[in-house]
Amino acid sequence: MSLKRNILDLRKRKSEVLKGGGDKAIEKQVAMGKLTARERILYILDEGSFHEYDLFVEHVGRDFDMEKKKLHGDGVIIGTGTIHGSPICIFAQDFTVAGGSLGLMHARKITKIMDHALKMRVPLIGINDSGGARIQEGVDSLAGYGEIFFRNTLASGVIPQISVILGPCAGGAVYSPALTDFVFVVNNISKMFITGPSVIKTVLGEEISMEELGGAKVHAEVTGNAHFYAESELECFDQIKKLMAYIPWNNKQKATKIEPQLPKKKTKIENIVPGDPKMPYDIRDIIQAITDDSEFFEIMELFAPNIVIGFGRLNGETVGFVANQPKVLAGVLDCDSSDKAARFIRYCNAFNIPIITLEDLPGYLPGVDQEHAGVIRHGAKILYAYSEATVPKITVIIRKAYGGGYIAMNSRHLRADFVFAWPTAEIAVMGPEGAANIVFRKEIAEAEDPEAMRQIKIEEYKEKFANPYVAAARGYIDEVIEPEDTRKMLLHALQVSANKAVSGPSKKHGIPPF
Repeated sequence: MSLKRNILDLRKRKSEVLKGGGDKAIEKQVAMGKLTARERILYILDEGSFHEYDLFVEHVGRDFDMEKKKLHGDGVIIGTGTIHGSPICIFAQDFTVAGGSLGLMHARKITKIMDHALKMRVPLIGINDSGGARIQEGVDSLAGYGEIFFRNTLASGVIPQISVILGPCAGGAVYSPALTDFVFVVNNISKMFITGPSVIKTVLGEEISMEELGGAKVHAEVTGNAHFYAESELECFDQIKKLMAYIPWNNKQKATKIEPQLPKKKTKIENIVPGDPKMPYDIRDIIQAITDDSEFFEIMELFAPNIVIGFGRLNGETVGFVANQPKVLAGVLDCDSSDKAARFIRYCNAFNIPIITLEDLPGYLPGVDQEHAGVIRHGAKILYAYSEATVPKITVIIRKAYGGGYIAMNSRHLRADFVFAWPTAEIAVMGPEGAANIVFRKEIAEAEDPEAMRQIKIEEYKEKFANPYVAAARGYIDEVIEPEDTRKMLLHALQVSANKAVSGPSKKHGIPPF
């Protein structure tokens, strides 16, 4: 009977704790259009796979009458489960318990599951929905954040770290998501900022809403702090599960290979690119003409759209795509697109994902704004990332490859393993128009009809330099290929480079242009 009473007591305690902040707090959460912390976890993980830890942890605050308050689980849920049958660690802040505020034990629960994820080499998902540091616990809250940030850094490049912003995430709390690999946001639910609207109004006298300051669209389109944007929580969770299907579980593995499929896109690849090199097209059409089942999972779609990054599969294996987007700013590299590409390249390199580069750009974006924004420093990041990467690196030059842009987009000079070019490729120091104006300046100026002479010299320059054959003659291009052979050549290159091994000079670490 004693054991039976103990079991009943356990069940009673569990049912009480599982209510979180209580029925009223849950009703308020639902009224805001949000799911509860446990509902979120259960939707993301495989059915029946979640195991919760530290269910009965309580806060240790003793000031400001905190000793009189009972905070179930101290406002955060931690545990393990599976996604696609593979193990994963997860935590979710519970806004119904003290606004999900972070105190000492709250932080210790999070760091416990982070340590578990790193030790077991499994991915970590963190769901952020919190009012920030628990002021009543003072410096203990700040210490908790510091311990989390340190572990984020320690786990970086070892296990995938995913942050999901499903409520407020303010002050020091925002730095943990910023240190993770992928950040997911949901329209009208996610809020991220260092200082809120009230502080900004007090200090600067500026009025701005929470949504305008740090809403989901702001971070997906303007700041680049978010990698995935969704209109609902359920859409967001489906995005997470799709991402997990593409990436490996740690840096010692490769992504799970699936059954290979042919592209299903019916448009012939050579019909996608216009004959006029000044005409735009959508580079995603090229990607979908190459990938298995024509699938492409784009990352940071709304930010710096002049470059496209994301995952696809070739012969059932995950590859990362970095591609200039001619339909946006002619696909130029600028501060934001360089940051976007460089970070993705480093992620792929850390997690053994081959990188395929599709190149079509006139170079780096000129202008006072870009120069003053630090395009030299930002542009160098993409050079550093490609040079540093040791995974298989394959480039296909489709049209323009001018100047510094040609070098930056995984050229042979940055140690690309294979560089292919279409017959339409134009590889030169600069575009024919600009080059003709400089090289043939005297002839144009002295001609009876300067404009007619200019056009003649442009064509002369195009014929001599704006083609792939000069670079091919120097060995900078491995092969000039027909567009319809692109997938076949990529499959061959990936097969040949599957066991690639590269070693560099011994060093603690490099110093990239952060």
